[in-house]
Amino acid sequence: MQLKAKGINFKYKDDKYILKDIDFTIDSGEVVGLIAPSGFGKTTLAKILAGYEKPQSGSVTIDGNKLSKKGYSPVQLIFQHPEKSVNPKWKMDKILKEAFEPSKELLEDMGIKKEWLKRWPSELSGGELQRFCVVRALSPETRFLIADEMTTMLDAITQAQIWNVVLEHVKKYNIGLIVISHEKALVNRICDRIVDLTEFKELSSNIE
Repeated sequence: MQLKAKGINFKYKDDKYILKDIDFTIDSGEVVGLIAPSGFGKTTLAKILAGYEKPQSGSVTIDGNKLSKKGYSPVQLIFQHPEKSVNPKWKMDKILKEAFEPSKELLEDMGIKKEWLKRWPSELSGGELQRFCVVRALSPETRFLIADEMTTMLDAITQAQIWNVVLEHVKKYNIGLIVISHEKALVNRICDRIVDLTEFKELSSNIE
């Protein structure tokens, strides 16, 4: 299975293009790093790949088929700030079950305590909340996972635990993983290959 973005162009209203003529592909089971300085459109491309944003032109397909807007998306995006990704009026067990009902083993591996399930998002720390956001994205229907600075705001121990679970899960279920991070050591260590968006910016600078 392949997730493919072809000829992606994106800008906000009358601003300059954030993304210009971007091509990107990832196959099932691949771990691909996506790097660039701030302002080069990494998060915007992630949102386009996951269907949160629509480009001015270009297409996103899975095995040649456009992403459906109905039902559970096979492309899941995990954001840096978990508090912005959950409904503050729902308790954590309902937030999880909105996607699927994870196994007890998965919850334990992610370090989620049973009593947390009955809490509101505001009653959890950022690290605790992010664990839920990650688990929620690991549905059996997920085919591609995008981690956008997923653990940047967390302590080293929590980072390591989350990444260990995610990497084991994507390997076990042959999920394609896109890693967006400013941490070069992390990207170099876990990724099969790296895509640098600055190379596209340089190639298309004369077009803008």
